[in-house]
Amino acid sequence: MDTPRVGIPEHLAGRMNMAEQHEYLRSRFTRRGMLRAGAAGAGLVAGTGLLGPGAASAYAKPLSPTLLTSPATTRVDGSLVAPFGRHLAFGADPKTQMRISWQVPFAVKRPFVRVGLKPWDLSQRIPAEVRTLHTPALSKKLPAVDQVYLHAALDNLRPGQTYYYGVGHDGWDPADTQHFGTIGTFRTAPARAGKFTFTAFGDQGISYHALGNDQLILGQNPAFHLHAGDICYADNSGEGKPDDVYDARAWDQFLAQTETVAKSVPWMVTTGNHDMEAWYSPNGYGGQSARWTLPGNGFDPKHSPGVYSFVYGNVGVVALDANDVSYEITANTGYSGGKQTAWLDRRLRELRGRQDVDFIVVFFHHCAFSTTNSHASDGGVRDTWLPLFEKHGVDLVINGHNHVYERTDAIKGQRVSRKVPIGGTVDSSRDGIVYVTAGAAGKSLYDFPVPDSYEGHVKDLDSVPTFHWVKGGGKHKEEVEWSRVRYTDYSFLAVESEPGRHPRLRVSALAETGARIDHFEVTRG
Repeated sequence: MDTPRVGIPEHLAGRMNMAEQHEYLRSRFTRRGMLRAGAAGAGLVAGTGLLGPGAASAYAKPLSPTLLTSPATTRVDGSLVAPFGRHLAFGADPKTQMRISWQVPFAVKRPFVRVGLKPWDLSQRIPAEVRTLHTPALSKKLPAVDQVYLHAALDNLRPGQTYYYGVGHDGWDPADTQHFGTIGTFRTAPARAGKFTFTAFGDQGISYHALGNDQLILGQNPAFHLHAGDICYADNSGEGKPDDVYDARAWDQFLAQTETVAKSVPWMVTTGNHDMEAWYSPNGYGGQSARWTLPGNGFDPKHSPGVYSFVYGNVGVVALDANDVSYEITANTGYSGGKQTAWLDRRLRELRGRQDVDFIVVFFHHCAFSTTNSHASDGGVRDTWLPLFEKHGVDLVINGHNHVYERTDAIKGQRVSRKVPIGGTVDSSRDGIVYVTAGAAGKSLYDFPVPDSYEGHVKDLDSVPTFHWVKGGGKHKEEVEWSRVRYTDYSFLAVESEPGRHPRLRVSALAETGARIDHFEVTRG
């Protein structure tokens, strides 16, 4: 990149992992007096992004974002500050817990959520937590940015219930007539399993294609959406290197873009390589912690917010952080010291032991199996996690990272155990696991070394030349037989779960045009 930098000198580049980058940036910018603490209670000057003196010490601490529990104050009239970027997420129990998050352009007084069973009766008022982020001018071409995020936790909800809600603060009450149009809805998971649909993709960013996919997703009426990392691309290089520069304002654009869906559909994210931003925390995930409230039941919610699990109906969902095991992009490789993998082993065992869970779906960023000319497959994922997926009978794996749609046959031991043509059925308990790359959500597209092959345009091949990343960062060439469907245009995944005596997952891939490009079924004998 040719962007002038004011961050880490070149002679240190390549030597630092995420934790070391974070400590260097914090130390340097604090010494030079460039920090302006994000404490909303310190008195934000309207329009300047400058905070009062004496608050910089908050950013000398090793962790961020700063979490505020006291009411925020501002000189801006609250009636002129409109909330935006609403996004929902489940708590650990989707039947009884929902998290509502949003953003305001300036600090506000006493933010809150109103919630009720009727849009005209939002009688319950719940105070919101304030989380602020300060990002210095990491490049000469970027300004310093202060951002204010608000979060409310709703617990003890009724299963299978539709709720109405509105977000506000002093001077802006969603119950007032002039703001009635801002009221949103959400629905908790049912007490008993029934038919439902969820959607998934990775690598969205900000674009017209991203907007198009969002509107098609909304048309599926999903119970929730899975975003398998590389969320907004504030860090456009995504290499996790000391010279990475990230524009925090991209998050504002992304949350505004996504609001049409995420204000009513829980938007469940995990972490990609473009989501490592060294300024915010030792693992680069402090920005994610400020902007999202996720279930928090993983091995280390404070430092790895994108690792968690939940059960909706008859489906257990597990989110993982593949930066921890990647052989390709190593800024965070090994940061958990094996704790994430040990947690995964325990969690998969628990889910497979539950009688109410028919299927286990795992999603994360880096691909276990892909044949693109760009990232292809990550051997770290294969070496570390595939044995656990097979040990505990995972039924479907969803990845991003490669900006295409690609789907494998059923795989056991990294080999094809059963061919699964378009429209085919796989018994995951007997035949193995199907792996789906759904990384064509909105960013620029990749390509394959061979022609596309998808519904209506099938071009089956005996093998595909590709490679996978090995320990040390090298590429190992391989000829593979498992690449069944390939599509190089924008798309997403829609999965319908049907419980019963013979439960099944009906998996479809839909193009940006709405055309179906792939479909298959997963059953368990």
